[in-house]
Amino acid sequence: MKLHQLKSPPGSRHARKRLGRGDASGHGGTSTRGHKGHKSRTGFSLSFNFEGGQMPLARRVPKHGFTHAKRVRWVAINLKQIVSAFSGMSEITLKDFRKRSWLGEKDHLKVLGSGQVTAPLQIQAHAFSSSARAKIEKAGGKAVVINAINKP
Repeated sequence: MKLHQLKSPPGSRHARKRLGRGDASGHGGTSTRGHKGHKSRTGFSLSFNFEGGQMPLARRVPKHGFTHAKRVRWVAINLKQIVSAFSGMSEITLKDFRKRSWLGEKDHLKVLGSGQVTAPLQIQAHAFSSSARAKIEKAGGKAVVINAINKP
């Protein structure tokens, strides 16, 4: 089969509507545009975002960032960072993390289990991973959970 032998299947090709060629054609008079209104006029063009007089979406949506008032920001810190930074301390509170600027005033702390604990530590945090809790308790320390708003 060659390109010049290809034919479209019967019924797939239609003659185009010839508008405005008299009433006998079935498309005379208003030429399928209906009566009156914007769309019946010549030269009519509709902007892509026109919503029929309703305030367009592009004008309804805020244009600048949004900060959720009750959003909780979680900061994850590994045990190896805590052990190296607070060596010589036995009790570590949230104030100690804030002094080092690791935590903001509204941030929540989660302690992760990467690293080793050799000395007994008492660490305060909003959440602990299961491996971090196990390592702290195995070394003779204590993982103190402070009430958290939304646990991760």
